[in-house]
Amino acid sequence: MGPIYNGMPAKELGTDGWHKPWSGGGSCVEAMRLGDGRVALRQSTDPEGPALIYTSHEIETFIRGAKKGEADFLLASD
Repeated sequence: MGPIYNGMPAKELGTDGWHKPWSGGGSCVEAMRLGDGRVALRQSTDPEGPALIYTSHEIETFIRGAKKGEADFLLASD
């Protein structure tokens, strides 16, 4: 495998190791922990599309913030 970079085709990361920690009725985000501790995210409906690559610090900061409600503005309001 060549260098891992943000926006690379997710298929270049392989097919093993992807997890669906979140589900949205068939279309969801899949996550993979990379060997160097970074995290890759991809759209399950486009597994060959781009992968977003985050450092462990970036993903941890996002998850902790989401748990505290700091990402609630992303939710659709009824």
